[in-house]
Amino acid sequence: MSDLHQQRVIRASEIGQYAYCARAWWLSNVAGVPSANTAELQRGAAMHRHHGQAVWLSRALVVAAAALAGLALVIILTNVIPR
Repeated sequence: MSDLHQQRVIRASEIGQYAYCARAWWLSNVAGVPSANTAELQRGAAMHRHHGQAVWLSRALVVAAAALAGLALVIILTNVIPR
């Protein structure tokens, strides 16, 4: 595949960066100038990972709660209804 036909993926974070400051996007993605605030970027990435783990755990707990509620309902119905 020639260089003219290769497509580059544009991430949502790049769109946000461009919307916030087109010059910063250009410096980073076109000119290749590294960011001066790498510590802040690393801290932000760590915070995003932590938040993602918390969201995953929250969803897992909701599924577990629904399963336990369903199980409780089955137990109640099988013990209440006479055979």
